[in-house]
Amino acid sequence: MTEHRSELLMPAGNLRKLKMAILYGADAVYLGTPDMSLRTKSQFSLEEVIEGVEFCHAHGKRSYLTLNLFSHNKDIPKLHEYVETVRKVKPDGLIIADPGVFQFVKTHAPEIPLHISTQSNVSSWLSVKFWQDLGAELVVLAREVSFKELCEIREKCPDIKLEAFVHGAMCMTYSGRCLLSNFMSERGANQGNCANSCRWNYKFHLRLKDGTVQELNVTDENADMFEFLLEEGCRPGDLLPIEEDARGSYILNSKDLCIMPKLDEYLRIGVDSLKVEGRGKSEYYAAIVARAYRMAIDDYYADPENWNPLPYMRELESVGNRGYTLAFHDGRLTNYAHDYEHTAAMAQWEYAGVVSEVTEDAFLVEVKNKLEAGEVLDFVSPIARETVLLRMYDFEDAATGEKKDVIHGGTRTTIRIPFSLFDHEDPEVLRARFPQYSVMRKERALTEEQWARIRLDKLTQGLEINGKENEKAYSKRRDELIEKIEENTNDRRFKTNRVGVEGCCGKGCNGCLIFWQDDQYARAREVLLKRKQGEQLTRAEATELKLPAAE
Repeated sequence: MTEHRSELLMPAGNLRKLKMAILYGADAVYLGTPDMSLRTKSQFSLEEVIEGVEFCHAHGKRSYLTLNLFSHNKDIPKLHEYVETVRKVKPDGLIIADPGVFQFVKTHAPEIPLHISTQSNVSSWLSVKFWQDLGAELVVLAREVSFKELCEIREKCPDIKLEAFVHGAMCMTYSGRCLLSNFMSERGANQGNCANSCRWNYKFHLRLKDGTVQELNVTDENADMFEFLLEEGCRPGDLLPIEEDARGSYILNSKDLCIMPKLDEYLRIGVDSLKVEGRGKSEYYAAIVARAYRMAIDDYYADPENWNPLPYMRELESVGNRGYTLAFHDGRLTNYAHDYEHTAAMAQWEYAGVVSEVTEDAFLVEVKNKLEAGEVLDFVSPIARETVLLRMYDFEDAATGEKKDVIHGGTRTTIRIPFSLFDHEDPEVLRARFPQYSVMRKERALTEEQWARIRLDKLTQGLEINGKENEKAYSKRRDELIEKIEENTNDRRFKTNRVGVEGCCGKGCNGCLIFWQDDQYARAREVLLKRKQGEQLTRAEATELKLPAAE
């Protein structure tokens, strides 16, 4: 009997992202066209949808098309033509939210498996059975379903596939049922055009009795004079504080969902599909998130007793996020699930480039963000777990052969990285391990404010995972972040100690000329020569070997 394995379902905002998601480990992708799905920014043409579905099938993967808009009368005339087109494309399923659209497709294209979108707000086993009786093959559960509820739904509904979100942005309303975007910018959230108004910066203003309106400027000198409170009509006397700093108030801003620390629980009960949000995210996001969850899922099935989420969390921390939360996993959101001071998505790493071609003796790399001499690039493969680090001292323009110290992002520049730069690496092994679409990332220098945000995020995530509260530690980290925000300095630093282009950063990247020539590093070289390309020295080893970066 074949072992039941959960499917990893990744978003595909365009054809390139689709290919990245599939190559980096997705079992399936979901995609759509702007006019009939809840993503007006979808970048697929019909021809690209067909190519994408064929690409998935050629790799033994599945593709699902989204038809999850809430239809108005103006949408109905387009349905017949759309469904006939879908029948020719032959996806593995159609994701639908509207009951009328569901019935229409079931009648006119009965051979297409129908999936119920999260927009239908299915949060009970009774609703699952309702859709099952109507002929749905799979139901995407609302993000608000707790793990305890999920277990009960799985038990009471064993004969229908269940899908649950495990990663991505969270809406501050009930599964996206939001009118804030409509009100603030006349962009319909339930028509696929959300403006993310909940993440905007809001300031308090004061209307005086003479009718004039003034901004309430809260400073260190007058902060103790004000306290802003909300009172809900049915809870008189229950006053909820709203805090504002110099940059405004962010009372609506949710962190990003990340179930990785509890992923083994979802795999254990047999959730059929594990869904990642993010059709609007970058191709780097598609690659790294797919890679992390692919490794995590495979490792769980190989050895469930010794499964540990930490290695995969480190991967997920290398993509932009607003801080991670388990959200409704335990049934009720806590304050730890929201950002109150700092709302931007950020990460310690950033997308450096992608391999566009592998020649006989070099990688051709399409540059995505600014590269400077001395950068340590981390090569990430879609087919191998081990990454390779390489320090670059200059960059060869593939078109002109010119050597440059700086390559700017957004210039569509392709650089040539010869295999000869990789110390003691077999070119044939490099060529095999890092095919087209291998990505490169690099460390990102952050401000002290951003480092403080990361420390607060790590604390709150740890408290949430362990089901604990520590108001003292939380307040300390939060006060530290507020202090750094008020300092408002633009000085940036890397996590890794850097001595400069000609110095050794202590990472053991096997690409540093000084490291391989200076006598003071002789013992360290002996250690690293016995290891794979890019393997780092531990902090203890660096200290023992007395590397400058460790002192």
